[in-house]
Amino acid sequence: MDITAKFLGGAKSVTGSKYLIDIGDFEFLVDCGLFQGRRALRDRNWDKFPMPLPEMEAVVLTHAHLDHIGYLPKLVKQGFSGPIYATEATVELAKILLLDSGKLQEEEAEYAKKKGYSRHKNPEPLYTQEDAEAVFPLFVGKPFNRPFEIDPRIQVTFYYAGHILGAASAKIKIKGDSQEKTLVFSGDLGRYHDPILYPPTVIPKADVIWIESTYGDRVSPAVKPHHELATYINRTFDRGGVVIIPAFSVGRTQLVLYYLYQLMKTDKIPKAPIFLDSPMAINATEVYEQFHQDHQLIAVLDERDQHPFQHNQLHFTPKVEQSKRINEHSGNAIIVSASGMATGGRVLHHLYNRITSEKNAVIFVGYQAEGTRGRRLVDGEPYINIYGQELEVKAHIHQIDGLSAHADQEELIDWAEGFTDKPKLAFVIHGEEKAAETLAARLKDELGWNPIIPQYLESFVLFDNI
Repeated sequence: MDITAKFLGGAKSVTGSKYLIDIGDFEFLVDCGLFQGRRALRDRNWDKFPMPLPEMEAVVLTHAHLDHIGYLPKLVKQGFSGPIYATEATVELAKILLLDSGKLQEEEAEYAKKKGYSRHKNPEPLYTQEDAEAVFPLFVGKPFNRPFEIDPRIQVTFYYAGHILGAASAKIKIKGDSQEKTLVFSGDLGRYHDPILYPPTVIPKADVIWIESTYGDRVSPAVKPHHELATYINRTFDRGGVVIIPAFSVGRTQLVLYYLYQLMKTDKIPKAPIFLDSPMAINATEVYEQFHQDHQLIAVLDERDQHPFQHNQLHFTPKVEQSKRINEHSGNAIIVSASGMATGGRVLHHLYNRITSEKNAVIFVGYQAEGTRGRRLVDGEPYINIYGQELEVKAHIHQIDGLSAHADQEELIDWAEGFTDKPKLAFVIHGEEKAAETLAARLKDELGWNPIIPQYLESFVLFDNI
């Protein structure tokens, strides 16, 4: 038996993660992400899949962010009908995110058609809400730390990866005719001292490792992130302004809500309305309560007067009319809304209405990929295009790296040091080129690994005749 791997995404980029594993008569994907960011990347979503999808047997997901699951409706639409394995929390979150993704793509296609700013005469969504719903029957939820088979020769185990609720590193054991080999996919690794999520699990042995490198070239500042958050909020409130926090609906939003509650309860910031203006984030927050065993807030959620997701200052605005009424609020307030990179969603509405006022502030609390509107704002561009209009950026723009859900360079090395045996190969993935190269150099110099930074669509023979 030969084992080969093909990189269909997540190679020299932080988006579109898809890794095809082939053992000859059984092919499966690890992750099935949507390309986001620069147009050149987004255009890949429209490319024909490089193999006949009825021949692919299964998909294994590490977590529910769209850059790891967002291509699933297109995959199914093109003919895939096999099982999609994920942790139980990931299954529930994936349903929420995929439905929202289909809805947003329908709306954006319709808006582009109406305003005439698409390069296509009749712009179509990549997939619809109906396409997203077609994925749901294929989901197979699995618990953490319990091995399961996707084929008599292939056993998968999910371990905690941190990052977001349900996120996993996947250990995949493949039995050949004479040998057994272990592949480990890090997934997106979280912080080791996250107040909500368990830290990444130590995995001692693997023959081949896929390690993410989103923050492979940076170390998070020593300053506690909630102190930095308080500083920016207080400055904005002193100006009588409104704070906009673009945040990923799953993971980042819940962490931000936790810190905002703690800061208000301890009088580090004034009590002010917090508007959670994202139906998806509202639904995702409820999943945190449903799967309380998968995070560290179980004791907090049992105390109703200590609940960071249920208190008097927090206002959920699921309906469009409620969202629009936030525009009428002129005093101090905090708006938490998606998307986290300001590529779509309701946060664009709030940026459109408030970014031209120097009283206000936009605080980015996560990674901003190349080519995204968030990255352009963080890089200091003086004008930004929203809804086809060029707006002057007068609001104060801040970024807090310490609130990222991604492990920094030191934490990635810590996770790698958990492997007591040196792997045969280590693929450095899910990072922009500089980040991947920086992490690869440390893995080679300090741990003696054999790191490879794969190219998009590159293939490798992992093992011959095992």
